[in-house]
Amino acid sequence: MKIRDFRQVTEREEMPGVSLRLVISPEDGAPNFVMRVFEVQPGSSTPWHSHDWEHEVFVLAGEGEVVSSDGKTPIKANRVVFVAPNEMHQFVNSGFGVLRFICCIPRVD
Repeated sequence: MKIRDFRQVTEREEMPGVSLRLVISPEDGAPNFVMRVFEVQPGSSTPWHSHDWEHEVFVLAGEGEVVSSDGKTPIKANRVVFVAPNEMHQFVNSGFGVLRFICCIPRVD
């Protein structure tokens, strides 16, 4: 078992205004899933994209929108989001503070 503060994990910049921490990964011995913590700065967003696997997202802090082919849906702390495989999506910080969320995905080698 491993227990730590997520802030002890090295943060890496995914793109300007978007950072990521791999808080649970194969390096920790996790054979099936990867848990990531994203921080999106005000006015920033993740790219508009899709992939072959699902996401489970739990919003920890901030406000924003999830953009899909169906439009925009507001999100804020304590909301959960399921993104199906191959669904186009984007997370946008439309608030004034950091949008922080946990994103779990299957391990993809």
